[in-house]
Amino acid sequence: MIENTLFAQHARLADGWRRNVLLQWDATGTLTAVTPDSVAPGGVQYAAGPVMAGMPNLHSHAFQRAMAGLTEYRANPADSFWSWRELMYRFAARITPESIGAIAQWLYIEMLKAGYTSVCEFHYVHHAPDGQRYANPAEMAERVVDAAQVTGIGMTMLPVLYQYSGFGALDPRADQARFIHTPESLLASLATLRDARPENGALRYGVAPHSLRAVSAASLTRLLAGLDAGFPGAPVHIHIAEQTGEVDSCVATEGSRPVRWLLDRFDVDSRWCLVHATHVDENEVQSMAASGAIAGLCPTTEANLGDGLFPAHDFLAAQGRFGIGSDSHIAVDWRSELRLLEYGQRLLRRERNVLASSNAVHVADYLFDAAALGGAAATGRAVGVLEAGRRADWIVLDPDHPAIAGHGCEAWLSGVVFCEHGESPVLDVTVGGFKVVEGRRHRDEESAFRRYRATLEGLLA
Repeated sequence: MIENTLFAQHARLADGWRRNVLLQWDATGTLTAVTPDSVAPGGVQYAAGPVMAGMPNLHSHAFQRAMAGLTEYRANPADSFWSWRELMYRFAARITPESIGAIAQWLYIEMLKAGYTSVCEFHYVHHAPDGQRYANPAEMAERVVDAAQVTGIGMTMLPVLYQYSGFGALDPRADQARFIHTPESLLASLATLRDARPENGALRYGVAPHSLRAVSAASLTRLLAGLDAGFPGAPVHIHIAEQTGEVDSCVATEGSRPVRWLLDRFDVDSRWCLVHATHVDENEVQSMAASGAIAGLCPTTEANLGDGLFPAHDFLAAQGRFGIGSDSHIAVDWRSELRLLEYGQRLLRRERNVLASSNAVHVADYLFDAAALGGAAATGRAVGVLEAGRRADWIVLDPDHPAIAGHGCEAWLSGVVFCEHGESPVLDVTVGGFKVVEGRRHRDEESAFRRYRATLEGLLA
């Protein structure tokens, strides 16, 4: 068997589905050649079905996977994101280094099986519940990074700067104590983390100022200056305009809407990911698109929390770039995110096939390609498309799955995204040249699930 080589009868490349594609990669997990219309060499391994790039998941709070399904009751007569946050804070108070590692390991296995091959971890549970620092200030983050490495998923770790409880530099609440850092202490912790877990082809570091309500202009300036000194070009992610109450408070205290405020004061460009830019006006849509920043969209979580609908039609028409994330992990499936993104626009506009373009009339094809490339930019890693110089990350679809069986390749992604037929169509998953899911099974899923289940029982006791 020829090493580091795979032959796919069908593979999705930058220019669409191609036949007889030979994939070759080196020992670092980087693709060295992607050659369509090839003749299969003797002894080559054949892909079990159509091959396509893995999807980056650009927004994750790993510990919240253990909360999924536990907040679906009316605890408040005016139930909203803010009442959900109270429940989330109570849950976060119970998380330990051991439990966050177990939850993250199981979650990342679920992501891989769904076809996510990279994750951006927006990590803000830093300290002990009373706010005391662990002896190792990067203890919690190390457990999450280790979970990614042991499962095989690529990671961009984004430690979060959280200083204040609201606009106007309000003092943090007691139940936010384990989130709190200064720019300097966060960067020191990040340096400690990098020393212990050095960057490599599967691991990148960046930062995440939590939101404009949780940082100030001065602290954000200090954070970015320190980041550029120690981590040049690293990704920057931020929650930006998820709730109308957040927008109203920003206008009242800062005199501007959140996205407008950020764009006017900082050099927002393609290294930035603006997560949940849900409530933006037309001027902000145009300016955000022109900046090159990635809109980080998490439709299943945004729907679950009652956030609202991002103006995706107008943003994409302005050549804006986006990616998708599973955020609170009420669902862990890129197909669900893309489907709900399109369906939200259909309900809003009362039209069908809204998010397509004149060059890509199939909605699922357009959304997949755009989300994969936008998500790749948000990771700060060379992923998102099968081409030489990028990571050897891909998924293999089951050719006998009802979503694609009997259809021409032009309908495969439409079937995968918009149709439900029981089990996932993702058969195999490779990350960095190593097969981590085979026949819908991850090598560690039984032991990881036992650990996750015991952890969940302990947290809920």
